[in-house]
Amino acid sequence: MAGVRDAMKYPDLYVNVDLNGTQNVLDAARAVGGVGNFVLASTSSVYGNTTQIPFVETDPCDRPLQPYAAAKRAAEILGYTYHYLFGQNFTVLRFFTVYGPNGRPDMMAYLLADSVAKGREIPLYDGGQMYRDWTFVDDTVSGIVAALDRPLGYEIINLGRGEPVLLADFVGMMEQLSGRKANLVPTPRLAADFVRNEADISKARRLLDYNPQVSVAEGVRRFWEWYREHDVREN
Repeated sequence: MAGVRDAMKYPDLYVNVDLNGTQNVLDAARAVGGVGNFVLASTSSVYGNTTQIPFVETDPCDRPLQPYAAAKRAAEILGYTYHYLFGQNFTVLRFFTVYGPNGRPDMMAYLLADSVAKGREIPLYDGGQMYRDWTFVDDTVSGIVAALDRPLGYEIINLGRGEPVLLADFVGMMEQLSGRKANLVPTPRLAADFVRNEADISKARRLLDYNPQVSVAEGVRRFWEWYREHDVREN
């Protein structure tokens, strides 16, 4: 279960799926045997409002801001237990604001495209003065594939771009491409939201040969072109 805001409404669902579900899959891997590598999709949300910028994997991440981050962090720790007790290779990949074609329609990039194309109202939290390390889906996928192919014992690895961009600037890029203004509703920042996320990706470069290729400007262009061609939902 992904999504920061829904986790505040349904914490039991997030714990059951993200933590207990991870345990179930780990137990299944043990039961069938021969599973050489386990890769967990985690999240940059585990860093909370850390003052250590950019985010580095050695941060204790012990102050999660909402149940989503808490459940994901717990799943990361559970992975270490299975590595220690049973020798399971376990790689944690912390994703940073993934966007791009075929993305979830509840994510900001898709909501923004809907707003500029169809005039739908969307909240703009804190005037857009929040930095996000927008990472194009192709780059994230390249990191996932590299992690699957490389058993590393137990490792936690950031998969971001390392170049945070203001939400307000991301909005501006989409507006410029579309030639329209988004229908934005000024909204206070939620307590569950962090102000900035920024990945230190030096570990990913070293262990996975990870090298993100798609700039935010190029990624927004690719996403907008895909949206115009493929979005057929009703207004």
